[in-house]
Amino acid sequence: MRNQEIVQKLWNLCNVLRDDGITYHQYVTELTYLLFLKMMKETDNEGIIPEQYRWDSLEQRHGLELTTHYRRLLLELGQEGNGIIKQIYMNASSNIDEPKNLEKIVRSIDQLDWYSAKEEGLGDLYEGLLEKNASETKSGAGQYFTPRPLIDVIVKLVDPKPGERCNDPAAGTFGFMIAADSHMRSKTDEYFDLSEKEAEFQRNEAFTGVELVKDTHRLAMMNAMLHDLHGDIMLGDTLSDLGKSLKNFDVILTNPPFGTKQGGEGLTRDDLTFTTSNKQLNFLQHIYRALNANGKARAAVVLPDNVLFEGGVGAKIREDLMNKCNLHTILRLPTGIFYAQGVKTNVLFFTREKTDKDNTKDVWVYDLRTNMPKFGKRTPFTTAHFDAFMEAYTATERNSVQDERFNVFTREDIRKKDDSLDIGLIADESLSAYDDLPDPIDSAEEAIAKLDEAMTLLLEVVAELKAVENKPEYVTEDRQELFQVAEVRGEYNV
Repeated sequence: MRNQEIVQKLWNLCNVLRDDGITYHQYVTELTYLLFLKMMKETDNEGIIPEQYRWDSLEQRHGLELTTHYRRLLLELGQEGNGIIKQIYMNASSNIDEPKNLEKIVRSIDQLDWYSAKEEGLGDLYEGLLEKNASETKSGAGQYFTPRPLIDVIVKLVDPKPGERCNDPAAGTFGFMIAADSHMRSKTDEYFDLSEKEAEFQRNEAFTGVELVKDTHRLAMMNAMLHDLHGDIMLGDTLSDLGKSLKNFDVILTNPPFGTKQGGEGLTRDDLTFTTSNKQLNFLQHIYRALNANGKARAAVVLPDNVLFEGGVGAKIREDLMNKCNLHTILRLPTGIFYAQGVKTNVLFFTREKTDKDNTKDVWVYDLRTNMPKFGKRTPFTTAHFDAFMEAYTATERNSVQDERFNVFTREDIRKKDDSLDIGLIADESLSAYDDLPDPIDSAEEAIAKLDEAMTLLLEVVAELKAVENKPEYVTEDRQELFQVAEVRGEYNV
């Protein structure tokens, strides 16, 4: 069985938990608790877990005894565990109230084809589960999951190298760093081309990050561990005083959280030059300040459109960025590639230079947004859509690239636009009057759902009519009101 099939089997178990009112995100967190124990057994690493709380301790119990033991396990590992165990189970609690549901999940996990899963890689299996969670719009997980094709392309172009310190200040599930590790492994024969000391640095120090949300941090820790990465993933807020210590990195790859979010990342640190309530602009300041000023350190950051054109402080931050760094490339991304639909995003590629003045001479902009397909579940976004951009990006002489989507703007051009970087979009050939129309298939599915709802109400009315056909006194005022509502909505002619 391939990992994709295993992921689907694991995901189908979510149906078991519907009666417990568990959300998709809670389900993935719950699976993380259980999968950690199972994967430690499958990889012969159970020695780091107290014997009484290993996988077999779950498999041997049933019913209420299993539930009681499981809750005790979560509590004890979160309080008494060491290292990664404590971080994964810290403040852990179970949302599964029904003992038979927990038992069903434990038995189902145990019966999966773990031989095939290990052959393909347990890390890839877990990442598949995280992506499945992100693709479910009801879970809200898309806010921290960057599409894998985009991550892979960014990593390939930035090209992190062994020995470099890589960081993601908004780590999410640690996808950028895991992809960077995979990129380097592919070029060094799984680090066997490196010395033992160099390989140890890659596994234990090269990849670090910060994540604010506790449950997401838990997923990041699990993801890193399954990919044999043991760098520091801090639980905290980069935009707080914690962020002051994050500096001198060679590579930063990140997708800071966009949009509004309850309990969001407000700025509490006082070392940034410009003060603003815009989280993305604050992250951008942090990123270019956290790079080594050696002319080699580089970053790629995913940012929403507002960062490109916001005036006032926004313009000052962009000016500061172009002074301290060589902002050489902006990729205008298509809409619909993030699971948070409708968000317009870009990737800024820049290098931190040795001086703090006039380092950006030209900005090349690639428009991968205009006249592109409408991406979604039925039209998936793949790495193949980046082929032309990658060819343009890596061209020895960019001026020779024949691609209407690829255009250059001088620093003087940008200065005349009050340092707005909302540039480079080509002419839209689509019928603008229809740009904002919903997908016809989505509209049809929505209509079917409404018809099903109406049919249910109609059947209820018919059943009631039959029940009171010979007993009109049973037609209450509430039911009469229901008939009237149905009649107004055209669902039944009373």
